[in-house]
Amino acid sequence: MSKWEMTIQPDYSALFTASPYPYLLIDTAFIIIGANPAYLQATGRTADEIVGKHIFDAFPADPDSTNLDEVRASIELAIGTRQPHTSALLRYAIPRATPDGPVFEARYWSAIHTPVFDAAGQVAYVAQNAIDVTDLYRFDDATRKYYLKQDANAVPDIPHMNRPQMHEAMTRIMAAERSQLQVLFDQAPGSIAVLTGRQHVVDTVNEAYYALVGHRDIVGKPLLQALPELAAQGFRELLDTAFASGQPVVLRDHKIGLQRQAGAALEERYVDLLFQPIVGEDGRVTGIFAQGNDVTRANHANRALSEKVQQLEEIRANQAFQLELSDRIRPLGDPDEMTAVACALLGRRLAASRVLYAEVDDAAGTVFIRRDWTEEGFASLAGQSKTMADFGPDMIAVLRAGRPVLNEDVQRDPRTAAYTAAYAQIGVRADLLLPLSKSGKLRVVLTIHSATPRAWRHDELSLAQDMAERTWSAIEAAQAQAALRIERDQSQYIFDSMAEGFAVLDRDWTILRMNAEGLRMTQHTADQVVGRNHWDVFPELRGGDAEALYRRVMDSGKTEIIEIPHLLPDKTLMWNEVRTHRSQDGGIAFFFRDITERRSAQEALKIADRRKDEFLAMLAHELRNPLAPIGAAAQLLQMSKLDEARVRQTSQIIGRQVDHMTHLINDLLDVSRVTRGLVTLDSAPQDIRQVVAEAVEQVAPLVEARRQHLALRLAPDAAIVMGDRKRLVQVLANILNNAAKYSGDGGNIVLETETEARPAHVLVHVVDDGIGMSADLATHAFDLFAQAERSSDRSAGGLGLGLALVKSLAELHGGGVTCTSPGLGKGSRFTVCLPRMAAADLRADAAPGAPAAQPNARPLRILVVDDNVDAAAMLAMLLEASGHQVAVEHGGLQALARAEAGPPEVCLLDIGLPGMDGTELAQRLRRLPGTAGAVLVAVTGYGQESDRERTRAAGFDHHLVKPLDTRELFAILEKV
Repeated sequence: MSKWEMTIQPDYSALFTASPYPYLLIDTAFIIIGANPAYLQATGRTADEIVGKHIFDAFPADPDSTNLDEVRASIELAIGTRQPHTSALLRYAIPRATPDGPVFEARYWSAIHTPVFDAAGQVAYVAQNAIDVTDLYRFDDATRKYYLKQDANAVPDIPHMNRPQMHEAMTRIMAAERSQLQVLFDQAPGSIAVLTGRQHVVDTVNEAYYALVGHRDIVGKPLLQALPELAAQGFRELLDTAFASGQPVVLRDHKIGLQRQAGAALEERYVDLLFQPIVGEDGRVTGIFAQGNDVTRANHANRALSEKVQQLEEIRANQAFQLELSDRIRPLGDPDEMTAVACALLGRRLAASRVLYAEVDDAAGTVFIRRDWTEEGFASLAGQSKTMADFGPDMIAVLRAGRPVLNEDVQRDPRTAAYTAAYAQIGVRADLLLPLSKSGKLRVVLTIHSATPRAWRHDELSLAQDMAERTWSAIEAAQAQAALRIERDQSQYIFDSMAEGFAVLDRDWTILRMNAEGLRMTQHTADQVVGRNHWDVFPELRGGDAEALYRRVMDSGKTEIIEIPHLLPDKTLMWNEVRTHRSQDGGIAFFFRDITERRSAQEALKIADRRKDEFLAMLAHELRNPLAPIGAAAQLLQMSKLDEARVRQTSQIIGRQVDHMTHLINDLLDVSRVTRGLVTLDSAPQDIRQVVAEAVEQVAPLVEARRQHLALRLAPDAAIVMGDRKRLVQVLANILNNAAKYSGDGGNIVLETETEARPAHVLVHVVDDGIGMSADLATHAFDLFAQAERSSDRSAGGLGLGLALVKSLAELHGGGVTCTSPGLGKGSRFTVCLPRMAAADLRADAAPGAPAAQPNARPLRILVVDDNVDAAAMLAMLLEASGHQVAVEHGGLQALARAEAGPPEVCLLDIGLPGMDGTELAQRLRRLPGTAGAVLVAVTGYGQESDRERTRAAGFDHHLVKPLDTRELFAILEKV
């Protein structure tokens, strides 16, 4: 080495010694190699005391004031990662000599452990740069946490820390603080954004902000450019206001729309927002600190809660109304006063215009309004009589049937639209009517009027019904009390001729009187009853509802009504309605009447209603069956190169199935029969083979789609039954359809007819190798809604109605149906048994008739008008195929123009045309010279008698209901 090189060679040991920063050098075994004077001064130790010792032996740890594990971990990280490791704050006590002996002094250090490498690149040593920062921190005993002192003026006065050390320590502390703040910023649960300048450029956002608005390119852009959907929602004004005023802007539960994904629709969110201006040292606003919390779920929860609270408030209000009604009418004895009080309470509760009880004279067709309640400024009808027919016969018919009428607008409701003059005269645009009947006759109608159109709610109807029942009961009770007072003054003859039982008991329960009807009803004589204790005569009533009622009335004097069962001496159960009143001497008097028949009628009504629902459900289910062959036939007709025979066969299939569906729909619309649970069969001799053929035709598409094998084994003997063909087809089609649905793809189904086992009957067996049934399911297979287990996609099984319909129809034909199964997975066997007609009973004309002959009318000029393009086209094609000259129009004005250009002989007009409807078109055709004598045929989906009356009044000659019966249409054309 040259002298020059020796001269410029740096003296690293001198740098180590002269450094103002405290340094300790240890090897990888934690043995101290050396320490510079700054380190020895900071720790109060000498080199001889520590060099050559393990670092934790040289500086023994005090468990209460030393982070020994953190120091060890920092050194090991520096060795393991080969990178410097910084600890902004380490707690490490050092021993101090005191007059009382050595003690540990808690000190806080900012330390960096830096690896030092040898010539081979391996870590040889670790340099510890530890700066005493004890005076920069304070320790809080309560929380056991350390806090950086905020008094900056104290920093220069730290005696043991020179400027470089202080700068280094503060740099480390600030880096740690900033890192911690950044973590807290990113982990903050609320969305945070820092906006700078008047353009509100996004400087920083946290992860919660991205979670709210979506991961978009935001930072560095003006907020309304980064989130353009906010511009139209008033955010520019809000941000500008906060920036210009220097005052925070706070928004609570604010609705915004966010496009969280490109091209997506705006998502509705609710947020709490704070726009806090950022003010610089000069007092000027430099930016905005924007903070938000997504409260969408809370908003939805609050709204749901509000709706629940509103519902509870409605219930509370209704209960309060009912209590007030009971309290107000209870002490009243005059029915007119009761009516007035009840009408006033209900009118105010519903904010109605007028409330009244209309007393009905059904024979005269009039109503009389004795008293009413009206809102301020609305005319009273008290003392007036009105003719019921003036307000719409259809509406009156509904009331006579015992059903309420809810009319939202008398000018639009078809029941009242033609009678608006009567409503206008009394200032009514909407009304709610509740009928009150007695002995099957309409007696009173509770009427609620509104001067404006109004959609009546279900809760309003329920409230009115409850009020009507309560008031009517109270009125009846008041009337009974009046009758009781009169009764005491009348002769025994009148007393005994009462239609209700009547008895009087004194306070000691002695029976003072009982009329003849009461004795008859209880099956006792006067000697057995009068003068005896009530509980001795009727011990079965003791301890029950009757005794509780009698005691309440005797104590309170309030009239009450109860319905109780009573077992008569002949063991007959009779239901009595008992109206009990307190008598003048403190006893009780009560009326009782036999309501057994009414209770039975109510039960019968429930059964009839259930039977109606069952029938309607089954009928709706079965409407789908004919759609399969119709759909298959329609697809076949769309194929090219069909020969005439195939087209004719396909058309016949469609015709039969449409006719089948039409009959089913007519049954559905026959409300009177349905409500009575009646189905009328169109019975005629039927060949069971033809029935089988039509049933197979219906299920063929399903069988073919599932690649199943359907075998027919028909008895060679004639099998004629008396029945309704379409119903019998339903029976077999439902069973076959059931077998197909519950058999797998490629399964086998056998339909067999048998006449030998039971000569007086025809047996039809349907056997499949499908999923089978458990014994319990086989027992209930024909119950309504009974089904095998469904697959998840509901591919097998409908609504559980088909087999129930089979049983009903089979029994209607005097037969029955049974079901057996060997078990799950072993298939099922259904057997239909029908009475077989004897040969002597067969008539020549009993066989199924041949198809109707084709129409043979002379060619006519026919105008078809229908806004349904397909329907008009098909009807025109049918008529043209029969040789007629057909013109088609889809609107009323175009039809008039066509009729003037070339008058038709026959006009087939749809009623529901846009603009000018069919009735107006018919009237205008009648006024044209060329079509004044034309045959006008209404073609419509409405078939009620009222609809037919309207078409006749408009000038139509005939009224046909869709779908058209072509035989009826061609019969009309033949007569032209």
